[in-house]
Amino acid sequence: MTESTDNLKYSQRGVSASKEDVHAAIKNIDKGLFPNAFCKIYPDVLTGDENYCNILHADGSGTKSALAYMYWKETGDISVWKGIAQDSIVMNLDDLLCVGAAGPFIFSSVINRNKNLIPGEVLQQIIEGNQLFFDEMKKHGVEIGYLGGETADMGDVIRTVSVDSTIACRMKRSNVIEINLQPGDVIVGLASYGKAIYETEYNSGIGSNGLTAARHDVLSKFYAEEYPESFDTDLPHKIVFTGSKRLTDTVEGSELNAGKLLLSPTRTFAPVILEVLKKYSLLPSPLERGSEVGEDKQRSENPIHGIVHNSGGGQKKVMHFNKSVHVIKDNLFPTPTVFKLIQQESKTPWSEMYQVFNMGTRMEIYCKAEAADEIISISKSFGVEAQIIGRCEASAQPKLTIESEFGKFEY
Repeated sequence: MTESTDNLKYSQRGVSASKEDVHAAIKNIDKGLFPNAFCKIYPDVLTGDENYCNILHADGSGTKSALAYMYWKETGDISVWKGIAQDSIVMNLDDLLCVGAAGPFIFSSVINRNKNLIPGEVLQQIIEGNQLFFDEMKKHGVEIGYLGGETADMGDVIRTVSVDSTIACRMKRSNVIEINLQPGDVIVGLASYGKAIYETEYNSGIGSNGLTAARHDVLSKFYAEEYPESFDTDLPHKIVFTGSKRLTDTVEGSELNAGKLLLSPTRTFAPVILEVLKKYSLLPSPLERGSEVGEDKQRSENPIHGIVHNSGGGQKKVMHFNKSVHVIKDNLFPTPTVFKLIQQESKTPWSEMYQVFNMGTRMEIYCKAEAADEIISISKSFGVEAQIIGRCEASAQPKLTIESEFGKFEY
């Protein structure tokens, strides 16, 4: 794989799948207590307890809110904003799951809007969407305390609306999962698509990454003329809404129209991961609790060597944490319709698609082979498809190979 990310069409639209400039900006910042954890782990600054740590994560729905705006304006379906609320929550929550965080969590939101375009009814849908998601998660043991947030009218800087949030929790340091991929590990993939028992409708699997590319590549030039407030008007005209679809168009192979395919709320894997953590979080004995011996024992016995949320960076995400193995993904799920649609409309090389989108697998658990069947069984009990999608092999340097139905790609 030799193509530079700088040359990808995704970058031309003012966004980056791998965020090289962001990583460069923070390269000298302290990496926290566990430098190779999926999220930064802080000391327990509020109590000073050396046995505990704090985790705080901030993210949002990204440009998916611009897509929701167009769908709402075109169809009158205001309920799509509840999905945007879920997107903002899950992009935080599922990152925290990757370090072994089990809650309880606390949540705060920031909604910045252009008041002339986004009325109070939309704000109400977003805020109600937050609570509906928390209520559903509580049924499955995921405790999230809603601490309110900020809503600001910022028409001078916000075209339509941005929906962002922060989630935090406190946990034992001994329960932290720091990514330590090892030769012989298998990769259990959890599907991003389908209908989990905690979802009300079929999920396309799109998540909340790559939506700038997705909406411009799939939707027609009609939207550039109809809703100029939905995109950066300084973009070159040739890369703005270059597809053939209207939001309400049917899509072959899908029960969802084009708009709903792109707007499927980001699936959370919280109920699944919490059950996995209960199964494999090997707490030290009372005599060892709080001691270095107990923590070392727990880490050495835990068959889970890493959990990776395939958000920004798509299937290449693991390479941020891969220090010394060859990651081989050669048994991925069939590519969901939404990603085939994006590729067909954009003619994006498949090698680039795997760098931008989750391609059907948004959560990966790297573990000893003997743990795989139990993890798969737990996932399927929630209606989330799971399977071994690959493995880790010894290597002189970190590598990733994807062997897919569309070719073999090396990164």
